[in-house]
Amino acid sequence: MGIRSSLLNSRATQSLLDSPLAPVAAFPFRLAATARAAFRQIGAGGRWLVTSRENTNYTYDLTPRNREHLAWFVANLAGIDVEEARGYLTEIETDTALAAYVTTATRESPRRWLADTEARFGRRVGWYALVRALKPSFVVETGTDKGLGTLVLAAAILRNGSGRLTTIDINPASGFLIGGQYATVTERIVGDGVATLKTLSGIDFFIHDSDHSAEYEAQEFETITKNLSAAAIVLSDNSASSDSLPLWAEKNHRRFTFFDEQPARHWYEGAGIGASLP
Repeated sequence: MGIRSSLLNSRATQSLLDSPLAPVAAFPFRLAATARAAFRQIGAGGRWLVTSRENTNYTYDLTPRNREHLAWFVANLAGIDVEEARGYLTEIETDTALAAYVTTATRESPRRWLADTEARFGRRVGWYALVRALKPSFVVETGTDKGLGTLVLAAAILRNGSGRLTTIDINPASGFLIGGQYATVTERIVGDGVATLKTLSGIDFFIHDSDHSAEYEAQEFETITKNLSAAAIVLSDNSASSDSLPLWAEKNHRRFTFFDEQPARHWYEGAGIGASLP
């Protein structure tokens, strides 16, 4: 009786799924799936509202799987073994001097009421690993903001023992984290990114993290085209929402690839790292 009932139910289910009533039958399951996803977001958002002070440029860790994907991304870009790439990621994640500096500098800054003191670098650990692996002589970053990414780049240059960093932002209040040993390898410029980039040459490693409109991003790439060294790598912090870098890469016969960031325990869906190589 039970077996026969099961068969009937199975046949009835199949008939229903093959009928015009299928969307109605599936609706409760679809509703449950969307509700679960919404509640996860609400839970993460609630935790963030209580535990964080940030209002922009959110900080977080990566999920373990996403971190492993980033290690492979770095290894492929830099032409190194993945174990070496993992080592660089671990290196910055366990850099107690950098973490302590971020905490102290944040607490002493005028922006301390809108910034978290814990050092969480997200996709920026990929920036660090690439600079450690490639050892560029001249790194340029547009979009300094508070200077967290600048510190990550400077820390990699200090570990390498050579290289210099220029960071550019139009906001005079930007870069309040930059100081200590990290300032010794960093030149901070307040001004328009495109105008400043025209004055620079021999760029080995470039990161666009300024005005995230596709038009302005494209302007920066066009400006640096003739100012790059032969083996320069170009990154975009905006490639999750803009095609400016792949379009520029194709136009200039370069390669393009993308890392899709996945924050851990955060409501923000993440950004990513767009990368272009010769």
